[in-house]
Amino acid sequence: MQQVAAPARDPAPSRLSYRMQRWMLTPGIRMALRVGIPFALVFSVSSGFLSSEDRRDALNLFIAQVRSSIQERPEFMVGLMAIDGASASVAEDIREVVPIDFPVSSFDLNLEQIRDVIVGLDPVREATVRIRPGGIMEVQVVERIPVVVWRNYEGVTLLDDTGAHVAELPSRRLRSDLPLIVGEGADTAVREALALFAVARPLADRIRGISRMGERRWDVVLDRGQRILLPDREPVRALERVIALNQVQDLLDRDVAVVDMRIGERPTIRMTEHAVGEWRRIRQMNDGGN
Repeated sequence: MQQVAAPARDPAPSRLSYRMQRWMLTPGIRMALRVGIPFALVFSVSSGFLSSEDRRDALNLFIAQVRSSIQERPEFMVGLMAIDGASASVAEDIREVVPIDFPVSSFDLNLEQIRDVIVGLDPVREATVRIRPGGIMEVQVVERIPVVVWRNYEGVTLLDDTGAHVAELPSRRLRSDLPLIVGEGADTAVREALALFAVARPLADRIRGISRMGERRWDVVLDRGQRILLPDREPVRALERVIALNQVQDLLDRDVAVVDMRIGERPTIRMTEHAVGEWRRIRQMNDGGN
């Protein structure tokens, strides 16, 4: 008896299988299978584990112990602070404003904050803070250099070339080597004052200081009560004119009380009371002789 061959199986997927395969290949479903489901499983397990307060406390304690064991390793510990570029008094001030209890982990040091505190000191112009090998916190300091003594109603102060406060001064005599500026607002024009002192160098043995008038202009104060009144604009140039005139005609060696340069087109000279009295006496004698 002849056997009938079974019909060949169709390799094409069924309609339902085809749709499932196409659905599984969409980007959203693939992302859900690769990321969403694992994340949901991990989140569910973690939430179940952390739902117990005792387990949460145990986990936090474990993390703190691991962190402490890493941070307190000898290679991360800082044992001392080295200060370079600062005078003894400034170094002492730095140690007072940065009270660190050594040894301490370098992870517990906020170097940027420490630097800001140090730069906040009046005598400090710049500062850098870094951790050096060997557990040393190095502080490099650039101090402000005082260039003038400023006297105002509040006292006597040392200023640098930018007008920044350096230190209080108990007495002007302690820094008689520095020029003196006087008056409110003088600290805002220190560089202009230094330029005036440079021009007035030929009168260095006679100059007593320069005074800020109305917070807008300068008076040069000399011995014997003499003053040079300078304009608010181009005071250096006006002082140069007075110095040149004095070198030619010995103006300031005469009985002159004030040289007023506030009006550049019309400089004015005010004589001393003694000179005015002598002039009147001589004039009266001449009038009587006539």
